[in-house]
Amino acid sequence: MPFLINETGKDPVDLYYKDYGKGKPVILIHGWPLSHQAWEGQTQTLLDAGYRVISYDRRGFGLSSQPLEGYDYSSLTSDLREIILQLDLQDVTIVGFSMGGGEVVRYFTDFGGDRVKKAVLIGSIIPLVAQKTDNPDGVPADMLNGILDALKSNRIGFLKDFHKNFYNYENNTDRMSQANLDYDFSIASHASPIATIKCAEAWAGTDFRPELKNVSVPTLIIHGDEDNIVPIKSASDQAAKGITANEYHVISGGPHGLTLTHRDEVDKLLLDFLKK
Repeated sequence: MPFLINETGKDPVDLYYKDYGKGKPVILIHGWPLSHQAWEGQTQTLLDAGYRVISYDRRGFGLSSQPLEGYDYSSLTSDLREIILQLDLQDVTIVGFSMGGGEVVRYFTDFGGDRVKKAVLIGSIIPLVAQKTDNPDGVPADMLNGILDALKSNRIGFLKDFHKNFYNYENNTDRMSQANLDYDFSIASHASPIATIKCAEAWAGTDFRPELKNVSVPTLIIHGDEDNIVPIKSASDQAAKGITANEYHVISGGPHGLTLTHRDEVDKLLLDFLKK
């Protein structure tokens, strides 16, 4: 199995990755609390279209190392940087889903967008999840604290039902099955409990609004208008205002997990953007 080692932090981190194809490189960054396996559909679509597709497990998830610390966004983004450098990638498109949007934006802050040609944010938490006085459409603090409390007291119980809301399951049974929920539960339940909690703290508490101006490449933004996990008004609506060169698409009826439920629409937008 292929691993890269990130030795830039306090302790070395082994990063599990998959690298398929030989065309222009596209890096897929998964959401919380899943792994690279969440990109199964898009990986096949991109390979069929002739792209080189690299996906990896965020530290603490999938087969990557499960360190005690290092779940702030700059540490997480250093893993993305090592993927790019050690595979010697140029003119990369970096694609972040949900939490993964944070690594996309932070990459421009920490590394100036070096070697990156395009960016994609899908159902992204960017720029701010939490409700604040100047972000009234965000998620209220009591709800975010409730998630963290549930993860600390009964993580498995919380994860068992989490993905029903992730996919708006009752409204999308014609687009997915119970097996999809079981698959996601299996992936999420095997992640590091520490990483699951600390990454939740990172995506819930990081304010990327000052960093939007740093995104200096053409950026595709996709969000579902029925996202019950990441409110579109506090996320992509704001990202589209703060990122200069963006193309913004709202998918009607799309839940948070729209890469599965609305795969055809997402994949078409992605391929059209990559071809431009």
